[in-house]
Amino acid sequence: MQSEIVIVGGGAGGLELACKLGRKLGPSKVMLVDTRLYHIWKPSLHEVAAGTLDIHQEGLSYQMLAHDNGFTFVYGPMTALDAGARRITVGAVKASDGEDVLHERRIEYGSLVMAVGSTSNYFGVPGAREHTISLNATEDAERFRLRLLRLMAVAEQVREERPDAAAALDVVIIGGGATGVELAAELREASGVYATYGFSRLQVKRDVRITLLEGAPRILAPLPERVSAAALKLLGERGINVVTDCRVTQIDPDKVLDNAGNVYPANLVVWAAGIRAPEFLATLGLPTNKGGQIEVDANLRVKGVPGVYALGDCAACIDESGKPVPPRAQAAHQQADYLRKQFLRLAAGKPFDEKPYRYRDYGSLVSLGKTTSVGNLMGSLRGASWFVEGMVARFMYTSLHLMHHQAVLGSMRTGVLAIARFLIRRTTPLVKLH
Repeated sequence: MQSEIVIVGGGAGGLELACKLGRKLGPSKVMLVDTRLYHIWKPSLHEVAAGTLDIHQEGLSYQMLAHDNGFTFVYGPMTALDAGARRITVGAVKASDGEDVLHERRIEYGSLVMAVGSTSNYFGVPGAREHTISLNATEDAERFRLRLLRLMAVAEQVREERPDAAAALDVVIIGGGATGVELAAELREASGVYATYGFSRLQVKRDVRITLLEGAPRILAPLPERVSAAALKLLGERGINVVTDCRVTQIDPDKVLDNAGNVYPANLVVWAAGIRAPEFLATLGLPTNKGGQIEVDANLRVKGVPGVYALGDCAACIDESGKPVPPRAQAAHQQADYLRKQFLRLAAGKPFDEKPYRYRDYGSLVSLGKTTSVGNLMGSLRGASWFVEGMVARFMYTSLHLMHHQAVLGSMRTGVLAIARFLIRRTTPLVKLH
């Protein structure tokens, strides 16, 4: 197998790049490799975990997207890179019984783009890997959701049999960044909905206790203090216990311990305290930093490896101010657009444009349930920032998801899909119950 442009990783940036290039160059020129068969916008995984978003309705088939956008899709994990021969190896795909569904394949490329995203960084905390769930992928979110349902069923049964018993379900979320804050808010909202679908004996704030632990002095530390304060206020109003300046030192099957000697009972623990690049990148012979990210130059070219590029969370990109580009969806989107223009220039026989990639921060929005969000919007004037909250911020947050769909599906299909999902929500439970 061979392709002029091979993109490894079908996340926000990689998929957008494949779709936009495929529409211009066709399936013989553009190929996408991914370990999964369907795509979901990663910032919505907290909704999948809470049960307010059904992955079977939200997921987009890579094979469908390849057909509609004019690229070739290859299913399987990248396992090796021969940069000298410009060739990658895609590992075998096995069924649940161990039988090979697809054998190992080798793909020759003209240009290779690494867009494999990120995974959790446990910072060596004992028990973190074994006793927590991280929302890195759809299967993680689904595992959390099913575990939550089982625990709620047990608590409901205990409350039914012994009304005065302690039927509390303790959820501990480690990490007060966007993922942790959004999950805490979504869980509180979802637990109230679950109570109307058969868990009627549970009093949500009493029986579903949610604790958010953050090591920094405040939650949402990278965002302006006003955004952090607004989010903290809203979480407090919903009965979510927020603990800052908290350094987790150990995680056991039923509790979390911190450096001050505090013990937090836990039936379910989510790790949202940090990310790093996937560990397999260190085996490919590419230059990586301490966080495992691939080192790239100002044009997103991997240093010292001709023909290889990297974008998104897995790329160690330094902006014009000398600071690392943050691991955000907007950065991956911008980098994909930058490389799209470069590859179309090369396809047209024009030289590579040496103008460096420039990251533009348009602000950040944090979802706090289905009716409100908070965030800041960056203006064109240097240092200008506007605080937004409530329904206006929620509308803007939702529009970001629609913009991603528009990039991979087109305007017409995105509009039809939005209307269809609106109607489906009127005929199905507000949370997934199975």
